[in-house]
Amino acid sequence: RQRQMCIRDREEPMLANTPTLSRQFLSVVVMLLLPVISSSVQSNTLEENILVTASRVEENAMKLPLAWSTVNNETLQFIDPIHINEIMQRVPGAWISRGNGQESIIALRSPVLTGTGGCGAFFAAADGISLRAPGFCNVNQLFDTNFEQAGRIEVIRGPATALYGSNAMHGVINVISAAPTEEIDNRLALEAGPYDYYRAKYRYSNTIGKHGISVSANGTTDGGYKDDSDYDQQKATVRHDYAGEHWDVRTVLDAANLNQNTAGFVEGYQAYKDNDLKKRNPNPNAYRDAWSVRLYSAASIALNDTNTLTVTPYLRDNDMEFLQHYLPWQPVEENAHDSLGLRATVQTNTDTLRWINGIDMEHTNASLKETQDEDFSPNQPAGVHYDYQVSATGGAIYSQLRTQSDSPWEIDGGVRLEYTSYDYTNKTADGSGCGPEATNCRFYRPSDRENDFTDWSLNAGASYSITEDHIVYLRVARGFRAPQATELYRLQGGQETANLDSEKIDNIELGLRGDWLGTTRYDVAVYYMHKDDVIFQDANRYNVSGAKTRHYGAELSVDYPINDSWSVGIDANVANHTYDSNIELLGSSGNIQGNDIDTAPKAFGSARLDWDFSALAGRSSRAELEWVYMDSYYLEPQNNHQYDGHSLLNLRITSDLTPRWSAGLRLTNLLDEDYAERADFGFGEYRYFVGQPRGAYVQISYQFGATQG
Repeated sequence: RQRQMCIRDREEPMLANTPTLSRQFLSVVVMLLLPVISSSVQSNTLEENILVTASRVEENAMKLPLAWSTVNNETLQFIDPIHINEIMQRVPGAWISRGNGQESIIALRSPVLTGTGGCGAFFAAADGISLRAPGFCNVNQLFDTNFEQAGRIEVIRGPATALYGSNAMHGVINVISAAPTEEIDNRLALEAGPYDYYRAKYRYSNTIGKHGISVSANGTTDGGYKDDSDYDQQKATVRHDYAGEHWDVRTVLDAANLNQNTAGFVEGYQAYKDNDLKKRNPNPNAYRDAWSVRLYSAASIALNDTNTLTVTPYLRDNDMEFLQHYLPWQPVEENAHDSLGLRATVQTNTDTLRWINGIDMEHTNASLKETQDEDFSPNQPAGVHYDYQVSATGGAIYSQLRTQSDSPWEIDGGVRLEYTSYDYTNKTADGSGCGPEATNCRFYRPSDRENDFTDWSLNAGASYSITEDHIVYLRVARGFRAPQATELYRLQGGQETANLDSEKIDNIELGLRGDWLGTTRYDVAVYYMHKDDVIFQDANRYNVSGAKTRHYGAELSVDYPINDSWSVGIDANVANHTYDSNIELLGSSGNIQGNDIDTAPKAFGSARLDWDFSALAGRSSRAELEWVYMDSYYLEPQNNHQYDGHSLLNLRITSDLTPRWSAGLRLTNLLDEDYAERADFGFGEYRYFVGQPRGAYVQISYQFGATQG
C-alpha cells in the first residue's frame, strides 16, 4: 500500500501543555514506532512512490521536496468508503469533517474553514481539473467525485507547485480516475447496511489494441440514522485511453447526482449523548440537490526526443439547490456555473532535468439566487435576498523545473502568474434587501461592477539522499487565492462594496522520508505557515481583508510490516492554528490574537492493525482493526466553548469465497461511542452533527467472465 505521513512542528513548551488526550495519542504513536527502529524483518518490496498530481505526469516522487500522500486503488477497495472522510483518515494532517448525509468540510494543514470563502483555501480536483471554478467553490464539493471507484487519491499538503493557482493554499486533493486494465475486468458489487442503506457498484474495464475503456458506476440509497435524513446518490465515470502512433489521448466523462433530505444540527451541550435528541432532525424540511458533470480530453504528442506537448480542453457544469438549515430564517439557495477551459503544457525531459512550462485559461458563467418563503423578522424578510450573475475569466502562465541526475541532491522550483476577473450583474434591486421598517437589514445587493486580481506564487525546494532509501528535504512556497464571488457580492449589514485583497500564505517545511530495510515506509514533515490578508466577516458583518493567522505542526506516516501476515499503519499529526492579529471578528469580543482558531484540534489521526490471513483461508483474505482519534477543539474565536474529542474503533474484513465471488464486512464505531462528527457554537447554542452508532455493512461481489489466479 502507498500511504504518506508527516509530523507538524511544536515547541517543547507547547508539547508540555498538550491536552491529556493528545499526550495519550502521541504515546501510542511512539510505542507503535519503536519496532521501526529495531526491526530487521524482511517482506515484499514496497511499490514505487508514484505521483501524478505535482506535475500532471507520472513520476517517482521519492526525492521530490514536497509533502504528499497517496491512497491507492487496493486500499480504496478495501475501505469501501461511504463518505470520503473514511479515506482521508489515512492522510496525515487531513480531516474531512462529515456533516449530514454526504456533506463535508475540508481541513488540510488547517482548521475546518467554514466561512463564505473558506473552501477557497483548498484545490479539490478530479484528474487535476478543479471540481468547481476558481471563485465559485462549495464546502461540499468533494461529493462530486467518484472517490468510491477511483484509481487512487493523491494529496499535496501545503501550497502546491506552480501548476496549481488560486485555491491551492493549504493543499490539493486530487481524485484520479481508474485507468483501463490490460485484461477484462467486469464485476458487480451489492452492499447493505443499517437504516435502509443499500449500494450497487459496477465496473467494466478492458484494453483492445490501441483502445482502453473503463466504466465505473454506483448508486446508493440511504434511509439515514436521523429522522428525515435519507438520500439517493448516483455517480458514473467513463474513461477512454487511446495510444496512437503519434498521439496519446485520454478522455474522461465524470457525472454525479445527489438528492438528500438533510438533518441539521442538534442543539444543547453534549446533545449528541442525549438519546432523546441525537436522532431528532430539527430541520425536517432541509434538503440538498446537487448535480455535476465534467468532460475533458488530454492529448499528448512528442515534439522531438526531449519535448512533449499536452493540450487539455475541458468542460464543467454544476448545479445545486439547498435549504440553509444552519440559519434560523431558513432561506433557499440556488447556485450554478458552467465553465470552458484549456490547459497547454510543454514538458522537457533530459538526462538532468524535467521542465514544465504551460498556460491555463478558463471562462465561467455563474449565478446565485437566495429566496425566503416566510418573514422571519424585518431584518430577514421573505422574498428575494440575492439574485446575480457573474462572468469570470482567468488565465495563468507557469514554469516548474526539477533536476534529475546521479547527484544525491535534487532541486525543484517554480513560479506562476495568474489573472482573474469578475463581471458581476445584479438581477434584482440594488441596495438593501429589506423594507423601511428594518433596523439592520441582513442583506445588501451591490450594483453592477467588475473586479480583477493579479497574483503570483513561487516554490523552491531541495532534497538530499542520505542513502539510496532515505532522503531529507527543505521547501519554501507561497500560495494564494483570489476572493470568492460570494465574498465580493453577497454582502450584509449595509456594506455597499467589498474591497478585498487576495489571501496569501507562506510556507516553510522540513521533511524526512524513506524505506527502512526495504520494508517499512515512513514520512515525517514539520512545517510553519503564515497567512496574510485573510478575508473575514467583522463585527458589522462586513467582508474585509487584513487578518493574519499562523499554522505550524508536525505530520507522521508509517507503514510497518511485523511479519508476512501482520502489519501496522499510522497517520498522525499535531498542530497549532492561531489568530496572529487582533481583529474585530464576528462573534468575538476582546483581543483574540494568540487564540486557537475554532474547529482546529491540536491532534488527530488513525492507526491500523492489519492481518492478511490468506494462508489460513486458502484464498485472498484480509482483516483490519482501525483506531480513529480526534482531539478536543474550541468552537468559537473567544475559546470559551469546547468539544471534548473522541476515539473510535472500526473493523473491516474481506475475503475471496471462490474465484468469482468475494465478500466483505465492515463494523463501524465498534464500541458504540457517542460522539459528534462536527461540533459548533452558534446563535448562543452548542450545535452538533451527531455521529452514527455501531453499524454493520455487508458486501458481496461477483466477477464476470475470465478470472485470474
